[in-house]
Amino acid sequence: MRTLIRSALRKIFSVYVKSFDGLSKDIWLLSLMTLINRSGTMVIIFMTIYLTDELNWSLTEAGIAMSIFGLGSVIGSILGGWLTDRVGYYPTMFWSLLLGGASFFVLMQMETFTSYCITVLFVSTINDSFRPASMASISAYAHPENHNRSVSLVRLAINLGVGLGVGAAGLIAQYFGFKMLFVIDAVTCISAAIFLRMVMVEKVEQSKKPEEKIERQPGESAYSDYLYILFAFFILLNGIVFMQLWNTIPVYFTDVFDIGKDQYGLIMLANCLLIFVFEMPVVYLFEDRFKKMDLVLAGVIMITLGFLIYNLTSIWQLAITISILLLSFGELIAFPFSNAFALSRSKPGRRGEYMGLYTLSWSIAMIIGPTLGMHIAEVYGYTVLWYAMSAIGGIACIGFMLVKYMLGKEAPTAVLETESKVKKLGSEDATVLDDVIKMSE
Repeated sequence: MRTLIRSALRKIFSVYVKSFDGLSKDIWLLSLMTLINRSGTMVIIFMTIYLTDELNWSLTEAGIAMSIFGLGSVIGSILGGWLTDRVGYYPTMFWSLLLGGASFFVLMQMETFTSYCITVLFVSTINDSFRPASMASISAYAHPENHNRSVSLVRLAINLGVGLGVGAAGLIAQYFGFKMLFVIDAVTCISAAIFLRMVMVEKVEQSKKPEEKIERQPGESAYSDYLYILFAFFILLNGIVFMQLWNTIPVYFTDVFDIGKDQYGLIMLANCLLIFVFEMPVVYLFEDRFKKMDLVLAGVIMITLGFLIYNLTSIWQLAITISILLLSFGELIAFPFSNAFALSRSKPGRRGEYMGLYTLSWSIAMIIGPTLGMHIAEVYGYTVLWYAMSAIGGIACIGFMLVKYMLGKEAPTAVLETESKVKKLGSEDATVLDDVIKMSE
């Protein structure tokens, strides 16, 4: 029996190590910078508790403030994508981190509803212009064959950083006060900017052929790719549901389960640690076995069930355990492959625009999700809220099935057109067929 267990553990360890093989040094550095930045992610996660407990705002007022944060995220996503395609991902990331860190020192001084909302709009705009630039940089820093796992490594850094941040934030808020969360968020952002400038070098995205120059292609805008826009819309719906984890759930745990800030921080730490441990091996094992859209769909189903479970059992310890497991595994399956699909769908010179539209979906979800969730909870109760989120999640699931069907219809036509071009251009362009097939997945 011991021999069998040892053999199984060796195989598991082997798979885990292999999941990191072949990743470039630059991707590791990008991930380390992301870890530094995200380890200070404390203010946003505890913002609803801060606004309701510390500043004595109503649930609706807190929801409005979070939605304004989401509005800034929308502006930041568009701005970040625009800047990435014009001035480059590197300066966009640097100035976003530096100015974003400084902005937290200003936000911590704001206490009135109007001043806080105006400032939080600026803070989220600056900070979220980083995201499309960061995702677009993967095309420059990663080996083309490792895009899926490169995205996952960056996400791994995000989740480990958030896990460390949220685990510490509960204790810091409990014993040192909420203001200290703003300071730590500011310091980690500025530290990440310094790390980027001192350690990392800006690189240019490489094409498959050395002599081919990467240029912006005006006729290939993300906003004219209607299938991609449809995909982004269903990402938005899933985002509205998932945002309840960071906005409504903290208040729900406090109001209904009487769970303190420190306990909530540890629960969310468990969520991040599950993703940290399992995401890379899962991506490594799944990426060549399943199509991206099938995995996105499976993950969204888990996320939807992760909120519905609160209406299916009265045993709160069981509900929280099942919910965190479903949400964690749903996130680690859906998010890296939806990111990878967006990156594979994008075109050279349009990475920022495509990733900007992808992050825009999440940013709009940050506007709608908090206000909608808080309003439903305050007016109709949490039971209605979880049924409503389950219905939205169900629509998203149907939507991803539709996207998958449309991809299937699109791929044969694209392959036939490419085969015709290959016959005219010669066999050296045959690798284009592989790109078309991969994008269709």
